[in-house]
Amino acid sequence: MTRPRVKICCISSIEEAKLAVEYGASALGLVGHMPSGPGVIGDELIYQIAKAVPPPISTFLLTSETKPQNIIQHYKRVNTTTIQIVDELEKQEYQSLRDELPNVKLVQVIHVIDENSVKEAIEVSKYVDAILLDSGNPNLSIKELGGTGRTHNWELSREIRKAIPIPLFLAGGLNKNNVRQAIETVQPFGLDLCSSVRTEGQLDRQKLKDFFNAIGH
Repeated sequence: MTRPRVKICCISSIEEAKLAVEYGASALGLVGHMPSGPGVIGDELIYQIAKAVPPPISTFLLTSETKPQNIIQHYKRVNTTTIQIVDELEKQEYQSLRDELPNVKLVQVIHVIDENSVKEAIEVSKYVDAILLDSGNPNLSIKELGGTGRTHNWELSREIRKAIPIPLFLAGGLNKNNVRQAIETVQPFGLDLCSSVRTEGQLDRQKLKDFFNAIGH
């Protein structure tokens, strides 16, 4: 089994970005305005961090915008390598994002709730560069669009991984104690984590080290 790539999310400073890269992160998540959840920072700071990150490392803008034009405007303020769409894109208008931002990778978040999530992921996989499975619930009155720290049903995640032709990132409640099981069950291309490598909101060297040791080299 290939060792999955790791994306550290909720990066809040250039120092945190450097720390995550030092321990082995291949991608960094930079959280724009959200209805709920941790790690939100301003667009100017996202721009500064994205600019400071060395070229082989991907930078993901997490946007909760759902209209293509708003996503494009958000992106142009920050210039990351990748856009992570955490909510449903209005009318699945991925093509207008492609036309306007041809060099930017698109990652769609699917919140794994039931078998419908599997269908949704398969449908969306035709339009994007990767799918990221998380444990939020966009159906709540205050939408949960990630950063919940909960795991979801990995059997469903495995079903999705087998059914789609593009890379799959697994997020939601991953930590050093369950990550081996997550990798064995789902065999994702990448892992995405936020709270389990932090202490009081700050990225924690020891927790990063423990997590990367747990996934093996």
